[in-house]
Amino acid sequence: MSSTENAAPGAASDLSVQYDTPMGLAHGTMQALKDRIKLHYDLASDYYLRLWGEHIHHGYWPTDESKATETKEKAQVNLIELLLSGAGLAPSSAAPGLRVLDVGCGLGGTSRYLARTLGCSVTGVTISTKQVEMATRLSRAEADKDANDKTKAADADDGDFVPIGQGKVRFLELDAETMGADEALSHIPGKDAFFRNAFAVLKQGGTLVIADWFKGEGLEEGNADIKNIEDGMLLPPLHTQQGYVDLATAAGFTVRSAPKDISADVSKTCQGRDGIAFLQAFRAMRRGYANGSFRYAVMAFAK
Repeated sequence: MSSTENAAPGAASDLSVQYDTPMGLAHGTMQALKDRIKLHYDLASDYYLRLWGEHIHHGYWPTDESKATETKEKAQVNLIELLLSGAGLAPSSAAPGLRVLDVGCGLGGTSRYLARTLGCSVTGVTISTKQVEMATRLSRAEADKDANDKTKAADADDGDFVPIGQGKVRFLELDAETMGADEALSHIPGKDAFFRNAFAVLKQGGTLVIADWFKGEGLEEGNADIKNIEDGMLLPPLHTQQGYVDLATAAGFTVRSAPKDISADVSKTCQGRDGIAFLQAFRAMRRGYANGSFRYAVMAFAK
């Protein structure tokens, strides 16, 4: 579990003492960090929707031609399709019996894409109450549009699920680190607990697919760009790609798809974002991608 697992309530762990936000807003415990992450997304998700669209994750431009011609919306879908490939699925394949857990679902864009493309059942989880509300609202609006296009009334929801194409989605407020079982795993302090819980919740033969931020291998302690990114994006200390592999295999997973470093093909995401270019974290991301200290990779593990 996280480093505060055995600490008395309110006690400060070594990790939480090490991790301070900008402007002196220290976190006494990792729970305080989670509370600030939840507050951040509760307050900022409307802004993120206007800025990023329904997919709050990096775009993937795999070729020079795509970098020159493709929109961020198409690049964001490219990233989803790359993750599907890592799981052994093709975007055009139908998988109506497939059940997907989208951890850190944001506004539900990826969940809706998977439901529509694969015809599967997707449960999205997020720590943010606001994001659950927004993801559900956006999904209902899409379902209503489907119904209008088919000139029939929208069907009643299947329990908490909203029909999207031949699939369905639902969204739950849940702390992924402690679940009873997007770039979200980087927010989770107890990553060892996440991998153990993911292993427990997956059926035999299931696949865990990850796209996330990482620090480069062999960096000196206290690298300025990494510290600025951690502070500005409310992240516990970043791991290396090999660190995730070690945690996953320790939890019982086998490597299905080794880490694929796509830093050069996603770095465009941090360019031209006028609304947030002034933020120190995004300046540090651009520098980090350029000098190799900050990395982005996708990987997949099998149970």
